[in-house]
Amino acid sequence: MSGRRLPLPPGVVRRVVKAVLEGERRQALVSITFLGRTAMRRLNAEHKGQDGPTDVLTFALHEPGGRAVGDVYICSWVAEREAASRGISLREELIRLVVHGTLHAIGRDHPDGASRTRSAMWRRQERYVEALA
Repeated sequence: MSGRRLPLPPGVVRRVVKAVLEGERRQALVSITFLGRTAMRRLNAEHKGQDGPTDVLTFALHEPGGRAVGDVYICSWVAEREAASRGISLREELIRLVVHGTLHAIGRDHPDGASRTRSAMWRRQERYVEALA
């Protein structure tokens, strides 16, 4: 045990993932891991070719029979900055990232760029955040 406090309590994380999976009528195994900026920067560089930390990365697999398995990595450092710039709580932003990563884990996607906030996935995400935050 490192003695570090998680940025979002495990019970909240479980509740959010469960609500998204139930809302989407999907069964999946989803793990959520919180990382610091250095670890996220390495992961982002290794898997996305981007030099710098990002807010969330999801790695999804789909088993035969349709069950999804997803590993979601969330960078609290980036989330703190995003929450501050948007004038929202860190808790709300972290819930948004858990929802976002869970949706990606079950195969939902959005376009890159400015149009992503107008996508069906984004609208779906924001409905969950409104209900859960």
